[in-house]
Amino acid sequence: MHIGPTLILDTYAEAFGMRHARLVVTAEDEYWLDAAVREYCGYSASVIACDLEAGVERHLPAEETPDGRTGAALLSFGFSADALGSAVRNRAGQCLMTCPTTAVYDGLPDAAERVPLGRHVRFFGDGFQKSKIVAGTRYWRIPVMDGEFLMQDTLGVAKGVAGGNIILQAATPEAGLAAARRGAEAIAELPGVIAPFPGGVVRSGSKVGSRYKALKASTSDAYCPTLRGRVESQLLPEANCAYEIVLDGVSEEAVAHGMRVLLQAVAGEGVVAIGAGNYGGKLGKYHFHLRQLLADSETY
Repeated sequence: MHIGPTLILDTYAEAFGMRHARLVVTAEDEYWLDAAVREYCGYSASVIACDLEAGVERHLPAEETPDGRTGAALLSFGFSADALGSAVRNRAGQCLMTCPTTAVYDGLPDAAERVPLGRHVRFFGDGFQKSKIVAGTRYWRIPVMDGEFLMQDTLGVAKGVAGGNIILQAATPEAGLAAARRGAEAIAELPGVIAPFPGGVVRSGSKVGSRYKALKASTSDAYCPTLRGRVESQLLPEANCAYEIVLDGVSEEAVAHGMRVLLQAVAGEGVVAIGAGNYGGKLGKYHFHLRQLLADSETY
């Protein structure tokens, strides 16, 4: 199966279940919103070493935010509700409360599973914090140096899917970068999914395990062009670089849709093939078969 000149390999991406939370962050203007979002989403590429995986789901116009200001919906993923809640609270306190003009709201108000948010961060108010209940929801007003920081008391948590992915193989680094950027830009504003790595793209794909006992993961040597002849390479003869795009989503359907969009956007001149990373079905229960995704797509 091909999309134009690009071969779609007969393989699948292996993903796994995680918990996710959705924050709605607002600010006085785009400058301070961007500052808050960048700070919160920093160091959140992979739970191999980061406390969570996070990214911008989409930017929100003023008419879609609770306080009528410019905003963004941020998705965060972790292995458990407790671990996720702890990481979100830490980042909200350190990265969002510190940013001028921001406020933080729960983006999953109907979620049955909930973890503390403002009820922990409120202690920064040193006894001067105040709570208010509006339409059955508790908010905390924490005094800060430009007025008050507003944050909801609790945060909704729901099941999600992490680790959907494609691996593109390109004839040149220039073609690979262009294709990777097309893919990242195509999914940037899709609802329900994020690509948590820098610019949405991974240059250092990983495999499970290492020859060093202390490491849980190490470089995916099968896709390193400089290791041809030393390892069992997965690169096609015409390919000289590879990039991975990883997707986390709020559901299996959201990840599947994101991967269809990726396949269509990434394929093109200079892209030799598109495959995916899996672990023989041993890591996760969600298997996204590339050719089946395209066969199921109404746009293919």
